[in-house]
Amino acid sequence: DIEKLATIFWFTAEFGLCREGGDVRAFGAGLLSSFGELEYALTEKPEKRTFDPSQAAVQKYPITQYQPVYFVADSFRDATSKLREFNSMMRRPFQVRYNPYTQSVEVLDTKDKVQHFARTIRNEMQLLASALEQL
Repeated sequence: DIEKLATIFWFTAEFGLCREGGDVRAFGAGLLSSFGELEYALTEKPEKRTFDPSQAAVQKYPITQYQPVYFVADSFRDATSKLREFNSMMRRPFQVRYNPYTQSVEVLDTKDKVQHFARTIRNEMQLLASALEQL
């Protein structure tokens, strides 16, 4: 599953394309940092497929030449939805969560970590309820 996630990363964060207002735009860092490949990717030369994480996850790719295949998301919202759905079907013995305070991803793989997270949520909910009562 890690290899699949890495491959999806390749076709999104590195070489991702997205539709915007009828045009195809690049958002991947690998494309945005290479004028030559950016220009190539936006021509008719490479194959462009509709973004599907299950297909992107198993697509082979070269690392020393321009990509022969790019995946194009209909929108960032659509890509996010498809990635979440794909992620929900992956088997893993843990959960993860984004911590906005530390700007990091935390792995919830022990009972202590899950309990700590539950206490954090409870404290945040108490603070929210208190703020609402004061309005």
